[in-house]
Amino acid sequence: MKQFLREWGLFILFMLVFGLSRLFVWQPVKVDGHSMDPTLANNERLIVLKTTSIDRFDIVVARETENGQTKDIVKRVIGMPGDKVTYKDDALYINDKLVQEAYLSAYQKAFKADKLQSTYSYNTLFQQLAQTSQAFTTDALGNTEFTVEVPEGEYYLLGDDRIVSKDSREVGTFKKSAIIGEVKLRFWPLSSFGSVE
Repeated sequence: MKQFLREWGLFILFMLVFGLSRLFVWQPVKVDGHSMDPTLANNERLIVLKTTSIDRFDIVVARETENGQTKDIVKRVIGMPGDKVTYKDDALYINDKLVQEAYLSAYQKAFKADKLQSTYSYNTLFQQLAQTSQAFTTDALGNTEFTVEVPEGEYYLLGDDRIVSKDSREVGTFKKSAIIGEVKLRFWPLSSFGSVE
């Protein structure tokens, strides 16, 4: 037994710590779709930390149930519990204060230039959606001005590619219990390995 522990003890300890941390601290997740373009791309692999506090503009993974099936989605926190979130012609106001969304600048610029037609050259449906949209960020009905009151204990989550993202604008706010954790690391593809801002 002593011989076995000398040879395998460290490995067993490592696997035990790894397994427990995987269960309670972190989990891998795959980006499915284009709703977080250009920040995160389809099929990228991420590490989510389950133990961090959630702040505005964090990228998080939340659990969503659709047609009886549960899936994990990757979105950005826009509204915190109790917030008043307002969009007016692509400008974000949180509790009546203008807030910049620098992470949207590339796509907002492309939307103004050609309504994202060259950006969406890989998908004609996306091109059609952008062509008919009156702003980069609209509500589910296409309004360029809208306000949402975020209930206590819930979060308003949006994808960075507002034209194609299905998010809180359609499915409503997310309870804290539905948020798995914050995206901290991109580990695949290796060329993009690093922290996620």
